[in-house]
Amino acid sequence: MPGGFPFGDPQQMAQMLRQFADMMAAQPAPGAPSGEGGVSWDVAKNIARHTVSAKGDASIGPIDNAHMQEALRLADLWLNEATTLPSGVQTMEAWSRSEWVERTMDTWARLCGPLTSRIVESMGQNLPEEMQSMAGPFMGMVRQMGGMLVAQQAGQAIGELAREVVGSTDVGVPLAGEGRAALLPSSVTEFGEGLGIPQDEVRLYLAAREAAHHRLFSHVPWLRSHVFSLVEEYALGMSFDMSGLEEKLGHIDISNPEALQEALSGAEGGGLFQPEDTPRQKASLARLETALALIEGWVSTVVDASVTDRLPQAASLGEAMRRRRASGGPAEQTFAALVGLEMRPRRVREAAALWTALGEARGMEGRDAVWEHPDLMPSSADLDDPDAFVHGGAGTGMPDIDISQFTDAPSTEGPADGTKDEGEAGTDAKGDDTG
Repeated sequence: MPGGFPFGDPQQMAQMLRQFADMMAAQPAPGAPSGEGGVSWDVAKNIARHTVSAKGDASIGPIDNAHMQEALRLADLWLNEATTLPSGVQTMEAWSRSEWVERTMDTWARLCGPLTSRIVESMGQNLPEEMQSMAGPFMGMVRQMGGMLVAQQAGQAIGELAREVVGSTDVGVPLAGEGRAALLPSSVTEFGEGLGIPQDEVRLYLAAREAAHHRLFSHVPWLRSHVFSLVEEYALGMSFDMSGLEEKLGHIDISNPEALQEALSGAEGGGLFQPEDTPRQKASLARLETALALIEGWVSTVVDASVTDRLPQAASLGEAMRRRRASGGPAEQTFAALVGLEMRPRRVREAAALWTALGEARGMEGRDAVWEHPDLMPSSADLDDPDAFVHGGAGTGMPDIDISQFTDAPSTEGPADGTKDEGEAGTDAKGDDTG
């Protein structure tokens, strides 16, 4: 590019900024100020709702609501025989996809806030010095433009996700708050299409997964904040190569919503913003992946134990869920669209194998006791060698650990999955994960 400036030259950049200013002045106010980092999550919510409604979204009738509540209630009872953790379900609901967007957006804002804020900050910080001095008063506008672009992409990704999720916990955490269990009847129906399995079995299987997540998060008090802190750690280590953004924006008219939407979606699935692969990024990603894999692996283990003897097609339903994850499930697609973060299905299978082996060696009580403190949790290395974790102590079973040495209010700072430093996560966190 001439002179090393993005978008060709300083005059082109200034013209683009003025065009953006005119566009923003012509638009009605979104109804709420921007959120953290300049991203308006009200705008993101509106875009997500539009994405959902554009493809149709049936309202929930009393029959669907009754079916979902009945399935959640029964499946939650079955879990009593598969885990020592008591029920965490406080309310049982059936949602439309638009209702899912409305009731989960606050958690999305908190979960993605650190990530999206880093993107917006990078748009101003990574401009060349010559461009910063030229832009001068336009620098605030640059970040405002970044906030708009991020809100657009976040809303699009969450709206697409709403068409795939079956409940409130698909991404690994209860998005509507602990104890608020919900299923989406239209998505439950679509999950069962082509499987040749009765709908009541499909509902019960998915209800068991929803209820199992709520048991875990309701009775492991440090877990939710731990996941959020790992996401924030990942965000703090972000570094962006803005050349890709500059190249894409240099070829579109930002006042053209269709052109902007096409760039946001990204023909290759990456969207506008892609973090660079750095050692710190890979280490943070490995810790986050391990935590999410341990959650999903435990849920899969207890659900299988609770439904195997009750649902004739339990094995087929479990396989359908594994294929769904392996082909890129909702959580992976949303995080990948927002910031390039991809979860590895391989780690989930290994986590499930570890929890199963632990239950066989120590029983249900010993397996679930591992959740009592973050320092007891398996590490990424333990997923590679579960036998060492399960039989690492004298005799059989896990090493005996005195819980009293820990405080009653454990800190969530730092890795709680056992990862000690960046060197321990030296493998490429975005490598082939289909093994």
